[in-house]
Amino acid sequence: MALDEPTVIGRARAFIAAAKLTAIPVRIEDYLASVQGVLEVDPELEPEEAGWSIPTKNKHVIGVNARDRLERQRFTVCHEIAHIVLKLPSNHTSSQWWSYSGRPLAEVLCDVFAAELLLPFDLFQPEAEKAVVSLATVEALADRFQASFSATGSRYASVITTPCAFVLSEEGKVRYASRSKVLLDARAWVNLRSDLPSGPLSERVRGGAGSGREEIAADLWFNDWERGGTLLEEARHMPQWDQTLTLLWFENEEVPPLQRRASDDRFEPAGRELREDEEEFGLEELDGNLRWPGRSRRR
Repeated sequence: MALDEPTVIGRARAFIAAAKLTAIPVRIEDYLASVQGVLEVDPELEPEEAGWSIPTKNKHVIGVNARDRLERQRFTVCHEIAHIVLKLPSNHTSSQWWSYSGRPLAEVLCDVFAAELLLPFDLFQPEAEKAVVSLATVEALADRFQASFSATGSRYASVITTPCAFVLSEEGKVRYASRSKVLLDARAWVNLRSDLPSGPLSERVRGGAGSGREEIAADLWFNDWERGGTLLEEARHMPQWDQTLTLLWFENEEVPPLQRRASDDRFEPAGRELREDEEEFGLEELDGNLRWPGRSRRR
């Protein structure tokens, strides 16, 4: 049976449940023990090489780059464990470890598995849910769980009940988007492989404007969006990889409703007219979400 993202998430959560984790950050040693793994910190790897794994008769030896930061090493261990558990072959030569461009599906699925292990839903979601929505919260959670900023941001958007999206862009093009359940239900599509929207904060941050927060019309980010409304947008740029990280959310924690027109059965968004000339896009989005029951939350 071919693996897909929901299947991989289910396999990861079963693996986590068997490990019976309770501590934050999670103990990588517990995961290694579950696959009879032995960790080796490799000083010979080149900067673009994150790690490797080699099966032996009785164990798996997993190597991580001695040059990498702790959170990167932890993610690499979990990624290699994913290859072992999912029995997916490694293909680390087609792109840089940090790049989303041209990344093979097997490597993306192992990244999904690794994010589940580093940021387990039962431990991460309560911490994410009680905090104020912001990139500062993502950064604090990343520090606490000893995970990368980008992995934590993606995970954060997927588990909180606030209508929220986390978008990673590389070289000025949108590569990945993670959205909360309520945005998924509202069909808030982010057009992958497109250029960063012209004018909003994220484009300017990539151009050197620094980080910040602004209000932005929702339809500048969400494709074929017919609900109107104003998002808050925060963005940071990582020049070493030319990656822009964007957090988008509705401040009042509600998606604008559709309203029925009195004259006919068509729907229109509150506050703007239906557009007759909207373009059709073929969308493909890896969002990292299972469908979780939501609950209202106020701060």
